Amino acid sequence: MMKITEIFRAIFTNILANKFRVFLTMLGIIVGAATIIMVVGIGKASEKAVEEQFAMLNVGTLYVQTGPGSKDTLSKEDVNLITENAENVQGATILMTTRGDISSNYETFNGSISGVTSIFDEMSNLSMYQGTFIEVAQDERRERVVVLGYTLAETLFPEDIEKAIGESITISGKRYIVVGIIDRVGDAIQGLLIDEAAILPYSTAESYVVGSSGKPRIIAVAKDINAVENAIIELEQIFREAYRPVGGVDLVIKDAGSKLVAAQDSAKTMSVLLISVATIVLIVGGIGIMNVLFVSVRERTKEIGILKALGARRADILLQFLLESIMISFLGGILGIVLSFVTLPLMAYLQVEVNPSLNGYILALVFSVVTGTFFGYYPATLAAALRPIDALRYE
Repeated sequence: MMKITEIFRAIFTNILANKFRVFLTMLGIIVGAATIIMVVGIGKASEKAVEEQFAMLNVGTLYVQTGPGSKDTLSKEDVNLITENAENVQGATILMTTRGDISSNYETFNGSISGVTSIFDEMSNLSMYQGTFIEVAQDERRERVVVLGYTLAETLFPEDIEKAIGESITISGKRYIVVGIIDRVGDAIQGLLIDEAAILPYSTAESYVVGSSGKPRIIAVAKDINAVENAIIELEQIFREAYRPVGGVDLVIKDAGSKLVAAQDSAKTMSVLLISVATIVLIVGGIGIMNVLFVSVRERTKEIGILKALGARRADILLQFLLESIMISFLGGILGIVLSFVTLPLMAYLQVEVNPSLNGYILALVFSVVTGTFFGYYPATLAAALRPIDALRYE
């Protein structure tokens, strides 16, 4: 019977005696482990990006717009219909957007020009960097005032955006007074890139910028996430009844919650696909370990015969070769983790966001050891099954 210390001594002796071959054997495990860490990190980053993208959006938000090619146009009256008749809706607003040149005395920027009502900031969870948002009176009087997104304000007033409030800018040939600047948002909200947008009172945009060619859409918020389905049914019924005299209205109603779920599902699906690729790499590495152990068993057949003749049991031989396989795969997993650290700056340079996590490191190491155990077991059983007399005669 061999002592466990003797088994480990034999393993380390063999690994050190065949360092280059062992390293080549590890390559598949190293690459596979590093790949798992990176793909888990990319998956985490994707899920985080989705969460950040929808962080400022109420998942109970509903979008109401006319269908492609429809001649129907939504209006403020439709917003009133919703707020007065939809029991499952807590608020609604209207939005219209176009693009155009926005100019100051310093710069000209081609960006989004949007007309909104006074509650748009509240429904979109916007906060002001400076000044105030659109007010009800400004909308009713069609005042030529504008609220700027942070990036647009930086572009139009490069010297000092603090001085933008009270200054005038030009939109579609008409001058507007800047009354507010919105805090930096980063992502699109309600389909609008707020940071680069010039936001006008809805009536002002309708009269002076967009005109009758605009395609307004209504944004409604359900009372809670569980009321979304009922809110959609109510909206369909309200518009069906209101527009029945003129043949009905062609509407498309979407909810933000379904977009969030779809985006999260896409991110998770991508993570699963990437992990599958990494698993295949690990399997290839495991096959490499198995092949090398087959060669090792053949080369060490006489050694196995001597060990058995000296009293080594079948279990001792099995344990020695199996532990050798596990040791190789474990070291490969460790080196794979090191490789992932080395690769992170390269991923950052390629602008691929990776969020490494402890779960990724543990998963990579576990997969590596499991791979080594699985693919090392069969060669180990072959070594253990050799008869001493046959092994001693092997040339």
